[in-house]
Amino acid sequence: MATATRNKEKTQTDGFSIDTFSVDEKPFYVEVGNEVSLLETAYRNQIPVLLKGPTGCGKTRFVQYMSWKINHDSKSNLPLITVLCNDSIDEDYLQGRFLISGGFQDGPALVFAKNGGILYLDEINKARSDAHTVVYSLTDDRRYLSVPRLGKVFKVPDTGIVVASYNPGYHRKTQDLEQSMRQRFIALDFDYPPAKIEEDIIMHESGIDAENAHLLRKIAEKVRNLKEQGLEEGASTRLLSYAGKLIHDGIPAKDACRVSLLSPITDDKDARRGLEEVLKIFFP
Repeated sequence: MATATRNKEKTQTDGFSIDTFSVDEKPFYVEVGNEVSLLETAYRNQIPVLLKGPTGCGKTRFVQYMSWKINHDSKSNLPLITVLCNDSIDEDYLQGRFLISGGFQDGPALVFAKNGGILYLDEINKARSDAHTVVYSLTDDRRYLSVPRLGKVFKVPDTGIVVASYNPGYHRKTQDLEQSMRQRFIALDFDYPPAKIEEDIIMHESGIDAENAHLLRKIAEKVRNLKEQGLEEGASTRLLSYAGKLIHDGIPAKDACRVSLLSPITDDKDARRGLEEVLKIFFP
């Protein structure tokens, strides 16, 4: 898989870890619309950006690419700070805390407030409500972070932007993203790429030929159409690349599709039967 080479600085003390990435090599990303220029303009104007779209459609790769591009164009070395949001992500995690071993460990929001770059909140709707209060201050027009434990307020530099992702298709299983949060961002809609672009991505990521890439994309098209019959998500571009890698390494295409495009998507027996019928169309 052709991705960026990332210098990863990881600080871990007393079970508390912060990851920052410097994207040094250009990640492979194919622009679908005008999302690159929109985020560049948002960055210059310090406007927070919300990326909306299904799992595996390229949101995170886009953020990595934009981190590289911003640094490349400005000849900077600003960090990409990624927070994988879940119900353990709270105010203390984002701001930081005093450690049993001594000293204060900066949280990802504080690292961002000190250094700028991109603070990427992946699946922001899964974070706890008190974590959202931290995001409010970072996306306020004053752009600040108050850290009561330090008795300090940090102003986010002009070189910093908050980017969040959100998968609307999962809002029935997790909490939806409230309007008070939504309206702090401009929103870019992501979806699976157009057919030709998706096939090019599959070939690049997996190394398979155009014929197999076309086959995988056609299977995915059928699987995605089953969303109307109860599937929560269709086959992502990421899963297509996984299937392509297996095929490229000698796994029969039918088996590669079953383990990559069918099994990960659902455990529902009725839905699985529908997916098996899709495979029979291409592999009688």
